[in-house]
Amino acid sequence: MSTEAATAKEAGARRAGWLALLIRNPLAGVFAALLAIFVISSLVSPYFLSGYNMSVIARGLAFVGLITIAQSSLMILGELDLSLGVIGGLCGIVSGMLMVQAGLPPVVALPLALLLGAMLGFLNGLLVTRLGLHSLVLTIGTAGIYGGAILVLTKGVAITGIPADIQFLGRGDWLALPVPFVVMLVVLALALFLTVKTPMGRYMYAIGNNPAAARMLGIRVDRIRLLVFTLAGLLSALAGLLMVARLGTAQPSIGQTWVLAPIAAAVIGGVATTGGVGSPLGAIFGAGIIAIIENIIVLFGVSPYWQGVVSGAIVVLAISFDALSRRYLRRDAA
Repeated sequence: MSTEAATAKEAGARRAGWLALLIRNPLAGVFAALLAIFVISSLVSPYFLSGYNMSVIARGLAFVGLITIAQSSLMILGELDLSLGVIGGLCGIVSGMLMVQAGLPPVVALPLALLLGAMLGFLNGLLVTRLGLHSLVLTIGTAGIYGGAILVLTKGVAITGIPADIQFLGRGDWLALPVPFVVMLVVLALALFLTVKTPMGRYMYAIGNNPAAARMLGIRVDRIRLLVFTLAGLLSALAGLLMVARLGTAQPSIGQTWVLAPIAAAVIGGVATTGGVGSPLGAIFGAGIIAIIENIIVLFGVSPYWQGVVSGAIVVLAISFDALSRRYLRRDAA
């Protein structure tokens, strides 16, 4: 074999090795994709790297990111909750009503709204565990109930007069970073600690891989599911409250776009739709990819109505890649 042929063969083997690494380690792959999209975006638009635009991306990512962390945690369990966005919207509306109409101070109203989010998440989990309902089908129904409650409470009209002293939570900066983004980073750190360093995290992956086997090992499967659904509701409420603080009003539309994007972000980030695989960090990387793509759409003056088309396409591509990568891993293991 000639030297050139041997060199070409080695180069091909290295490329195949890198491809296998990216497929086997979705976290490495999604980070590489995020970095590539970031670099390309900075090259195609002179405004992309401006401080203002970076702040816009980070602030927008924070709200979807909180829902993404919640959704990815549920997906690790093998569950899905399509009502998380609506829970965030409902809790935002309730917080506005408590502060404006009931006259409660924010220090009281905001924790009560967070408690409501946890209770709604707990209710979803209770119905799933006690009635044996499929979480995807169930939460389609509960999303309709919670969304209807928003319209009943507001009659479709925004609640104005939100106290100015809480708007810092949505509009302010801390150490040059948007406050909502800092909150998301703190939540992400806690989620990573939970999934990586605690027994509960190991139980979550065990349940996602095989619930029956997890029960045989003595893991309280339903209790873990209830807890994760409750925490997901709490994070959704937190996203809703931060959005109210950012807007300065409690809009009935809050949370309506927090459905497809978190699922797409989680799948892009390597969280398997079948459970037991993935990480909240990878899901946030996936959310970052979506946020940058949507930002570039705006910078190029494309109609914002195309964002829904892009989000849907990303979901389809992400789920397709997830299925192909799992098929590759099964074939490689055989």
